[in-house]
Amino acid sequence: MAPMPEEPVPAPAVIVLGASAGGVEALSAVVANFPPDLPAAVMAVLHLPSKRFSVLPAILSRAGPLPARHPADGELLVAGTVYVAPPDHHLSIRDGRARLARGPREYGHRPSVDVLFRSAAEAYGPAACGVVLSGYLDDGAAGLAAVRRAGGFTIVQDPEDAIFPDMPTAAAELVRPDVVCPAAAVYRCLSAWLDGVRRGPPPRPAAAVPDPPDEGGRPEIEPTEFTCPECGGTLWLADEHGALRYRCRVGHGYSATGLLAGKQEALEAALWSAVVALEERRDLNRRIRDRLGAGEGHRRAYYDREIMESERRAQVLRDLFEDLVEAVEDVGEKAGEDVEEEEDG
Repeated sequence: MAPMPEEPVPAPAVIVLGASAGGVEALSAVVANFPPDLPAAVMAVLHLPSKRFSVLPAILSRAGPLPARHPADGELLVAGTVYVAPPDHHLSIRDGRARLARGPREYGHRPSVDVLFRSAAEAYGPAACGVVLSGYLDDGAAGLAAVRRAGGFTIVQDPEDAIFPDMPTAAAELVRPDVVCPAAAVYRCLSAWLDGVRRGPPPRPAAAVPDPPDEGGRPEIEPTEFTCPECGGTLWLADEHGALRYRCRVGHGYSATGLLAGKQEALEAALWSAVVALEERRDLNRRIRDRLGAGEGHRRAYYDREIMESERRAQVLRDLFEDLVEAVEDVGEKAGEDVEEEEDG
């Protein structure tokens, strides 16, 4: 009689990796140094466009000895496997299993690094390791703070080693991580932590209070005069493990710099919509004018004026567009400095 196949054993620990711009190179450098018998599951979020296909699992499988794949919703997490968030899905952990959801975007992204990191802190506590890698803006900083508060191990890629240093810099400033190192040195820096996990992780700190699950409410501090760039709902200012975050009723989340980036995108969309409307108005007036007879000179003159006015207004918007974008970027830099000063205080 053939022996029964062994039941998969849940991973005793989890290593969560978060990256954005420049993240393919950083993730590849990290997984390249993992051993084949890694005693932890690895989960990775890379900000991706909402398309139907991603080759990141194939890239990471070639980069190192561990197999990488997109998990199925509800799949048991096992050691020695890299689970990659698929495009347009948040990846999280619940009851030792991978969970996929098309929940509200955070920082304008789905998948979001913070969503994965918060769930790892809640599910694994001291047996979770969070690693923030190359990327733009600051997704991952609050999530890494949740890992730290739950007693987990925290690593940030050395900003000088990152192609885009924003995410590592923001995480390092907020969390003061256990280790700051190049991406290629991540495994070497967490091997001692893994040895401790093998012996049994320490108890969860009494002060560890992870964020509520994604389906629940957020810790609300006060409503603001700002609206969500994505859905138009009122934004509430929340303190998430020391990081100030703006959240709307449905759950879209932003840091101050992320909110400014979202507002900039909304501003650009509104301006281009206005340009399109003016140019369509011009073309419609032109069509009406061209159908008028030779004896309708007074009406032709009216439509000529309308055409010229639409062209003038559209050109004004086009000329102002670059100046307006520069102004928003300048305000964003100043606001980011103010938020850093407030958090430091």
